[in-house]
Amino acid sequence: MGVIHGDSLRVMYEGKAVQIPLLGIDCPEKRQPFGTRANEYTSELAFGQDVTVYGGRRDRYGRRLAEVLLPDGRSLNQELTNAGLAWWFRKYSKDFRLGELERQAREAKRGLWVAPHSVSPWEWRQHASGTERKAVRQ
Repeated sequence: MGVIHGDSLRVMYEGKAVQIPLLGIDCPEKRQPFGTRANEYTSELAFGQDVTVYGGRRDRYGRRLAEVLLPDGRSLNQELTNAGLAWWFRKYSKDFRLGELERQAREAKRGLWVAPHSVSPWEWRQHASGTERKAVRQ
């Protein structure tokens, strides 16, 4: 198993490497504050481990969205959110446990919540892509 991004893994399934985005969360992008830390934390918890993947829904790219359980039974999705290294992706998730974990991390100012105005990855990506489009037009 390998880490692609804080919220995306590569696992071996039936002899093939399969990309698994973590269901219900979105970690900071690598160039955002705490993006590197989210990647490191995911690696600390899951790299090289035998994990259990639960999921059925596919995203618009055909990848299987999943909850990943660590060897000790903890949810990687929940651990990242609890550590303040992921947002609950409420637009696409009905997992209110993730929302509660995000709220607790915010109140405790864990991880990315130490900053008073953290920018979500989806807002950051939208801004970054808009900046890139402007640069191309000029």
